[in-house]
Amino acid sequence: MTTSDKTTISDQSPEQVLWTLEGLLELFAPQPDGENRFIAQTGLAGADDRQVVEGTQVLAQAIVAVAQRFPDKSVRSAYAVFARVVLVGPPVELDIDVVAEGRSTATAVVTASQNGKRCITITVLADVPSGDVIRHQLPRPQVAAPADANAGKMPMTGRQLRLVDVVDVNSPDEVGPPELFAWLHYDPIPARDDLAKALIAYFTGHLGISTTMRAHAGIGTAQAHLTVSTAPMTISVSFHEPVQWQGWLLYGHESTQVGAGMSYVRGTVHTEEGELLASFSQDALIRPLRTTDTGIKEQSRL
Repeated sequence: MTTSDKTTISDQSPEQVLWTLEGLLELFAPQPDGENRFIAQTGLAGADDRQVVEGTQVLAQAIVAVAQRFPDKSVRSAYAVFARVVLVGPPVELDIDVVAEGRSTATAVVTASQNGKRCITITVLADVPSGDVIRHQLPRPQVAAPADANAGKMPMTGRQLRLVDVVDVNSPDEVGPPELFAWLHYDPIPARDDLAKALIAYFTGHLGISTTMRAHAGIGTAQAHLTVSTAPMTISVSFHEPVQWQGWLLYGHESTQVGAGMSYVRGTVHTEEGELLASFSQDALIRPLRTTDTGIKEQSRL
């Protein structure tokens, strides 16, 4: 699945809409292949023929795999480093290295490999949730409601996307503060805790680079892989128990720094009612396109 700008679902003919939420959730569930090992599929190529698998798709698959490895615990956080691209086609091998497994917590490092090459490492913390000693949370940002936001252009049957104060998230002409707020609605909403967390993690990497570029006139993600080299390099996501919701989710993104070829974005995921479900961060590469990159097909560039 790619994040390239496309027309809205309502503007698509049935044969153009390749991805469905139900299909994505099936993709999130890797198959066991021996002790501490799972096999995950890559899914379809995007509508724009991009051959690179979203790193957060593999992150979601690793979350589900670790949840199966520690069935008595709940995945609390995951930190992924995207060292090499995963391509559409060959399956992904998920090897789980259990660092420690106790009564309250467990830690594992998941290595995602394809064609014998390590591509992504994901460190996952799982625990047994307990009662509160103290509690507080960051309030939900007071932004326009979903009905007053703009329809997003990332088609997927079963998902609605609405952007606050932004019409075309990829456009270099959409200039504003380095922040983005996106409402998402899913149907169906996963009942399983691991799939719900996987779905939340999946979208954490989609708008980070656009958030950073929004503050700079003349630069936008429409130029990615053409005149600018961009790629998410790390994603960190922490889940705040319990992960349950109905209705819309609000993803808030804030770019706190960009320079020396890298950007940093932090974000939150709130329910429409205001409960904070998750927090996340992203390190991303934003650099001039090397002249040598022109020898690599656009569809396969990082």
